[in-house]
Amino acid sequence: MLTRRTPISVAEAKEKINAIPLKHETETIPLAAANHRVLAEDIHASYDYPHFRRAGMDGYAILASDDHDFPKEFTVLGEIQAGATWDKPLHTGEAVRIMTGAYVPDDAGKVIRIEKTRPVNGEDSKVMIVTTESKTNITEAGTDVTKGDIILNKNCELNPGGLAVLTAFGVHEVKVYKKPRIAIIATGTELLSPTDQIAPGKIFNSNGIMLKNLVEEAGGIVDFETQLPDEPAVIKQTLEEQMATHDIVITDGGVSVGDFDYIGDEARKADTLLFNKIKQRPGSVTTAFIQNNTFVMALSGNPGACFTGFYLYMEPLIRRYQHQPSRIKQVRATLAAPYNKTNGFDRYLRCTYKFSNGKFAVYPNGINRSGSLANLQTTTCLALIPHSTTPMAVGTETDAWLLPFK
Repeated sequence: MLTRRTPISVAEAKEKINAIPLKHETETIPLAAANHRVLAEDIHASYDYPHFRRAGMDGYAILASDDHDFPKEFTVLGEIQAGATWDKPLHTGEAVRIMTGAYVPDDAGKVIRIEKTRPVNGEDSKVMIVTTESKTNITEAGTDVTKGDIILNKNCELNPGGLAVLTAFGVHEVKVYKKPRIAIIATGTELLSPTDQIAPGKIFNSNGIMLKNLVEEAGGIVDFETQLPDEPAVIKQTLEEQMATHDIVITDGGVSVGDFDYIGDEARKADTLLFNKIKQRPGSVTTAFIQNNTFVMALSGNPGACFTGFYLYMEPLIRRYQHQPSRIKQVRATLAAPYNKTNGFDRYLRCTYKFSNGKFAVYPNGINRSGSLANLQTTTCLALIPHSTTPMAVGTETDAWLLPFK
């Protein structure tokens, strides 16, 4: 039975999703597992950094009062290696051999680099310092960070550099926001299992692996995946089970208005139907609803439309769970090659882009049909082709969205 639907704009669809209140939970995890996790609290320095005076290079530490009238000879009291300490006083005419990064005695005023010294008659206990330095070559305690300072802010997404910072302060656990748990359900009797042989009328579930990795790149956890035949009872039961245990359920396929589009049927019966048609190509059938307080994003089963719909609606939502903005960058760009198709809805065209002389140019990327997937690997942006009865002219400026991880 044909079901009438009222289409809304992409902006309206995004606004409805952005209005969904999210449950932000935290967890404490080992620092070693925290790369690209988002801090749920400020982290303060537990001590000065560096927490001791540190030599900037290999050389000889001397008193500030001895820093004159070079060249002259010094008695070498000993050597301080990195990781060692020194508790003997320095006197006039004395020096300590010191290594890069090593502890500098409290009474030393300067480190003279080794290149500005020479041995005295082969004796280890003597050194001739030829000339002085313009700098002390000593990094004082607290130069980088003072105890109590915020070293990393709440809502900071950790990266390898941040992990190094926290390790330097002895941090081994961090409180972070939990990633949203997401289930992915593909529907369609036409879907083959990965080990099946290709057969007439059948296709492999290419959307499944794509969606899983897109979710993980955005910061979600996929801990349930399945593909189901077009059997309404099975689809209904699986949806209910996964809605009960996940923050988000993503489906693909079964969302149009055909006799076997059972996801669309579930959407129409949901507690809250956000939308079930959008003024966009590809993916006008994209649907979203809330059932049992769980958000369900029903994407088109066509690969191009599924890919586009994920970036338009799901990537920003998953990032919001982590208190992070979308990684998709919206820019103004010029259509640099012909695209002659017209449409009654706005089209989000899979493109590549170039940046030159401060401007972006976008190029239609091969076949852009909803069901096409050959260009998914090489697509680097989406470009808006506004609805019109005439083709958009080359050289026209439009909106474009630069995709992450490309």
